[in-house]
Amino acid sequence: MGDSALIQDDAVVFGLLMAVLGLVFYTSASDHPIFKVIYRFVPVVLLCYFIPALFNTFGLVSGADSGLYYVASRYLLPTSLVLLTLSIDLKSILKLGPKALIMFLTGTFGIILGGPVALVLVSSLFPEVLGGLGADETWRGLATIAGSWIGGSANQTAMLEVFGASPTLFSQMIAVDVIVANLWMAFLLYWAAKPALPDRLLKADTTAITQLKEKVENYQNSILRIPRLSDTMAILGLGFAVTGISHFLGGNMAAFISENYPSLKQYSLDSPFFWLVILATTGGLLLSFTRWRKLEGVGASRMGSVLLYVLVATIGLQMDLRAVLDNPLFFLIGLIWMAFHIFFMLLVAFLIRAPFFYVAIGSQANVGGAASAPIVASAFHPALAPVGVLLAVLGYALGTYGAYICGLLLQLAFGN
Repeated sequence: MGDSALIQDDAVVFGLLMAVLGLVFYTSASDHPIFKVIYRFVPVVLLCYFIPALFNTFGLVSGADSGLYYVASRYLLPTSLVLLTLSIDLKSILKLGPKALIMFLTGTFGIILGGPVALVLVSSLFPEVLGGLGADETWRGLATIAGSWIGGSANQTAMLEVFGASPTLFSQMIAVDVIVANLWMAFLLYWAAKPALPDRLLKADTTAITQLKEKVENYQNSILRIPRLSDTMAILGLGFAVTGISHFLGGNMAAFISENYPSLKQYSLDSPFFWLVILATTGGLLLSFTRWRKLEGVGASRMGSVLLYVLVATIGLQMDLRAVLDNPLFFLIGLIWMAFHIFFMLLVAFLIRAPFFYVAIGSQANVGGAASAPIVASAFHPALAPVGVLLAVLGYALGTYGAYICGLLLQLAFGN
């Protein structure tokens, strides 16, 4: 790991993250008056995310040099998805209706339009943001953010290739991407724990979501029993086995498509991670129709949540608030861009009376992708995690198209 970090051993960093998670959950269950006050205002998941971010910001560890996020996103995330979808009621999810899809597409359009709007507004106040020649032109870098915020890293890389931003500009835009997106995710995690207020303001109809949560909880209670060691080992064995199979099949499928159908790269179909998420989620859904579904009674989704919280901590580890000071104008564009996206989503949500849950996952499926959309969805309820995954997968498919359109509009705004 980097020489600048105080702790450079990933084993030590992992121990530190697990200690943080353990301490947060232990204190959240405490009857001590101080902790009761703290957790009345600060959700558990937000602390699990924000404390590691502080470690990275103040140089205790280096999130950029750590391999923990890769391990968590490639091994723990797919296993978590399997365990969270193991007991899902697919028919009830389908009954949630079209509002989730409408909010997702609203988020996509908000990002496509928000980038050019933000660039025009900031350049009118600070013309120097339009500086740079050739590969250093600001709009080229902003187009890569559009790729990330609509799809994911594969789409971001595609925009880098298409519009040709310089390595220096690209690295600056990655900082904007990570900081702004993670600040928004922190906001979503906060309100996910208390959605009643935003739902009331949006005059939302939450009937379908409430019914799904109640149905899952009733099923969990009906099969609940004290887990034995054999049960826990069966849960972990099944989850990681499906993850292993997903890695094997996904890697081969991605390689086959990359070699034989290179034109499908624009859909991210040559990405092993894309197939890993798809196959792990599909595996969990298929298992939900078998007797393995009863593993929910001995804590399958709880174990999946444990793995997901480890991923939350490693995502937080990527955030460095000091980066804002390096290029404040770029961050100003990013913040205005995100604000436009949020306003657009809230406006449409109010018009169609969509629950805040749809706003959160519709946005995060765009901005965060498959790694963080299920985190935000499960913060509302573990039963809702698959909804976030399914929309994030759609984001991968639309990411390149939406980002390309946004890139052209950014170029037009830059020229003006």
